[in-house]
Amino acid sequence: MPQTLAVESLDGGVRLITLQRPAALNALTTELLGELAAALDAAQADSETRVVVLTGSRKAFAAGADINEMAERDLTGILNDPRQASWQQITGFSKPLIAAVNGFALGGGCELAMHADILIAGEDARFGQPEINLGIMPGAGGTQRLLRAVGKSLAMQMVLGGESIDARHALRAGLVSEVTQPELTVERALQLARLIAGKAPLALRLAKETLLKALDTDLASGLRFERHAFTVLAGTRDREEGIRAFQEKRRPSFTGH
Repeated sequence: MPQTLAVESLDGGVRLITLQRPAALNALTTELLGELAAALDAAQADSETRVVVLTGSRKAFAAGADINEMAERDLTGILNDPRQASWQQITGFSKPLIAAVNGFALGGGCELAMHADILIAGEDARFGQPEINLGIMPGAGGTQRLLRAVGKSLAMQMVLGGESIDARHALRAGLVSEVTQPELTVERALQLARLIAGKAPLALRLAKETLLKALDTDLASGLRFERHAFTVLAGTRDREEGIRAFQEKRRPSFTGH
C-alpha cells in the first residue's frame, strides 16, 4: 500500500489520487514520486479507469521538492537522480489527468500540476517556480511547460524573480482553466472527470495525444497527425455507437473498442 498518497476508485470511471504528506506540505520526495508513478501506471492498466484526478490538501497541492533530500545530492547524485524515471512515467500517462489545486503549488509542485491536462484551482491557490532563491532552477519541466502555458514574459518573471502568482492571475495567463471556491475544487474536478469519462476512451486518448503534439511540432505536421488520428477513429465500434446514438436520440454507451 502507498505510504505517501491515497488512491480511490470512484463511480463513473474516475480514480482520485490524493497526495498525503501534510506535515511537509506534500513536498515531493523520491518515495512520493515513485508511488505516484506506480499509481498512474495502475490506472493506465485498469480498463475501468478512464480519468484520473490528482489533488493534495486544502493548504498545499505540493510545496516543491523535498529540500532535505535535495541537499544530500551532489552533481553525480543529480545526474543519477531516480526521480527522473518517475517523472517520465508521469509524463507518459495517456489517459486524461485533472489536477485539483488548493494552496501552494510551488517548484516541483507547480511542475507536477503542469503535467496534468486540465488544472482546476481554488481561489487560494498559488503557483510559482522559486528555485532561483536556492541558487538553482526548475529541473522537472518547469521552464518548458510554464513558458508554453503563460508566455515568455510571465514565465521569465516567475522563474528569474522567483515570484508566485495567485489563482486569478493563473487563470488570466492560461495556466488554469477554472477557479473555484477552495472547498469545491476537488468536487468540480471530479464533476469534470465524470463528464470526460463518459466519452469514448480511444477518442480521448488520441485527442489528448494530438493536442499535446501541438506543443512540440509545426502546424503542418500537427495537422497531418490530427488527420491520421481522426482516420484511425473511423474504424472503431465506439464511432459507430456514437453516430447511432445521436441518430436515435439516446446516450451512447462507449466500450473502448
